[in-house]
Amino acid sequence: MPIKAVIFDLDGTITQPYFDFDTIREDMGLAKDSGPVLESMEKMPARERRRAEEILRRHEERAVAESKLNIGTRETLSALRAAGIHIGVLTRNKRSNALAIAGRHNLKFDAIVDRDDGPVKPDSFGVLHLCRQFGVEPRETLLVGDYLFDLLCAKAAGAVAVLLANHHQAEEFAEHADFCIENISEILQIIKDSR
Repeated sequence: MPIKAVIFDLDGTITQPYFDFDTIREDMGLAKDSGPVLESMEKMPARERRRAEEILRRHEERAVAESKLNIGTRETLSALRAAGIHIGVLTRNKRSNALAIAGRHNLKFDAIVDRDDGPVKPDSFGVLHLCRQFGVEPRETLLVGDYLFDLLCAKAAGAVAVLLANHHQAEEFAEHADFCIENISEILQIIKDSR
């Protein structure tokens, strides 16, 4: 079935890996093994959560300011646009940061779903929301990401899960992927083969 939309994770996929979540947890006073940051923040009392949100905001703003695109990102997005394929971003980050990345690197996304829009990855919400917006079926959609939650989200929604294996943990996640790639431009061949 032809691919009609590609949904990208932001941090570590569009941009090179940057976040050190152990440092973020430490800054928030969380144990290193306390699990995903957003879920840990949800359990905090209001005052503690406001402090954690401020810490996360500072880390995210620094990530935007120091962001570098993954190799092949600009060319891949241009090729998708030329082929008439919808380009979405699904992130556990904030929309304002996704827009700042787009502005900083002169990129254009057709739609963004962020952590404030609904349940975050690995929930299927973001993929299904973007597919409805684009008027495509999940099975006509690639979700490209570098982390387990991206793959689980794709699977939950019925989309094609593509792992960008650009870090040391990638091997642990590979079993959940339909495709593993080392450079973002490799999705163009996946799309060509789908036709």
